[in-house]
Amino acid sequence: MGIISVEQADRLYWLGRYTERVYTTIRLFFKSYDSMIDGITESYPQFCEMIDIPNIYRGGTDFMVRYPFDETNPDSIIANLTRAYDNAIVLRESIGSESLSYIQLAIYAMNQAKASETPLLEMQKVLDDILAFMGNIDDQIDDEETRNIIKAGKRIERIDLYARLGIDRRELVREVARMIPRVEKSGLEYDEEKLVDIQEAVKCAEIDYYKVVGLVETVFDVRK
Repeated sequence: MGIISVEQADRLYWLGRYTERVYTTIRLFFKSYDSMIDGITESYPQFCEMIDIPNIYRGGTDFMVRYPFDETNPDSIIANLTRAYDNAIVLRESIGSESLSYIQLAIYAMNQAKASETPLLEMQKVLDDILAFMGNIDDQIDDEETRNIIKAGKRIERIDLYARLGIDRRELVREVARMIPRVEKSGLEYDEEKLVDIQEAVKCAEIDYYKVVGLVETVFDVRK
């Protein structure tokens, strides 16, 4: 893999996955939050089931606080954002201080949201910071392999979540088409047959979404 060590590659890959996980789950949380505010209190168990996390919450109000902000909950948004930061801080020399700063700003915005009476406004800033992070990766990182590993992780995570959500086939086909070039250019060892299998799986009229999740999770052999 050239000058990128196996440990660095793992961290770059999971940096991409965790930042995407935070981005997509916040967007999902917005929808779930709105439905609970509207009085559909049973929506949070459906949310947990969709993204395959345990329902450890005592009710809708507990979910709206603990899912985004409970640092002791490994499935919370802040826990995943912290994992992204933990990888980013170690990779500071590879990704640059400016890229790292956007992850730091996202954590600051999450902490502000926790204390706010209008948490969704502050959480929108988290989305903006993650988008700025990804844009900065493109603009500031000269090493193509580094960029591609992060983006391969991002695309893998997006397909994983979209498949769990049973998203429209057309959208899933589009995301798979965007993922494959990143995987191929990443410099990581990957299973070519799995890429072919994923392409075929998402083209089926009746998609086996669990199959897609299983395939996409095993494209790479990387440590978590």
